[in-house]
Amino acid sequence: MLTQETRPVAVPPKARRRDGRAAALYLAPAGVLLAALLAYPIYQLLLISFYDYGQPQAAGNAPLVFLGFANYTDLLSQAQFWTVLGKTIGFAAACVAGSLIVGTGLAVLASRVRSLPRMLLFLAALGAWSTPAIAGSYVWLFLFDTDFGLVNEVLSGLGLPFEHHSWTFGTLGAFGLVAAEVIWCSFPFVLVTMYAGIKGVPDEVLEAASLDGASTWRTTWTIVLPMVRPLLMIATVQSIIWDFKVFTQIYVMTNGGGVAGRNLVLNVYAYQQAFAGQEYGLGSAIGVVMTLLLLSFTGLYVRSQRRSAAWL
Repeated sequence: MLTQETRPVAVPPKARRRDGRAAALYLAPAGVLLAALLAYPIYQLLLISFYDYGQPQAAGNAPLVFLGFANYTDLLSQAQFWTVLGKTIGFAAACVAGSLIVGTGLAVLASRVRSLPRMLLFLAALGAWSTPAIAGSYVWLFLFDTDFGLVNEVLSGLGLPFEHHSWTFGTLGAFGLVAAEVIWCSFPFVLVTMYAGIKGVPDEVLEAASLDGASTWRTTWTIVLPMVRPLLMIATVQSIIWDFKVFTQIYVMTNGGGVAGRNLVLNVYAYQQAFAGQEYGLGSAIGVVMTLLLLSFTGLYVRSQRRSAAWL
């Protein structure tokens, strides 16, 4: 029986600092490139959020008026903003959880099947991953079409009340359909990442667990997943960033945010305010708030993971 817990080996502080400096040197070129590509756009986004910046100002027909934090005050006082924020967080959480569960489950499956089924699984996953977001959204809309969709035809043929059912009319139904499409596009990244981590687990560890009588489920849960926890953190952070700022799928599949804006998320809400409403300052403020929220979510998650024994 597996009753003894493996304790991580303590790393001397000097070795940690030396490894940290070496890692910083290796990452410096990529950091400089990212800073060059991101610093100026973020600076402009922040700058515009402090001004009354509309179409006349963008065309140069009116002077800029400095508003300070007025755009942020206006945004935070809107009830619709808080409603959209809550829906965005719930939608992103469902997409992240679904992507991780599906991707990790299929990675475990791929590590246990023969080469031909594994190759077919990876080809199907990579096909979903490489499909453009717009094309994939229209394919899903066609499959779930009210009158001609294959899904309604199959469910109706089974005797279920789905004839002429609209999947995009209700708030939960539309969000569920879009979330399924987002998970379909996102799980291949988790699958490939976790499969690489699982295949990196030493065979001796798995053989020892098998000799101790550990079941497949217990081996996966107590040995494999803790050992690939760093890769799981990377996949989680990447999924949070992707799913929190989903735009294309929501905009295409709900026709710009659903009936009366019932399926708005922050990215679509910012687009409506900036381009449809020609309030670029307010739209920039939403972008700044989204950036701060993403940094907060990912920072808290990484900090919580670094406190665990797997990171010592």
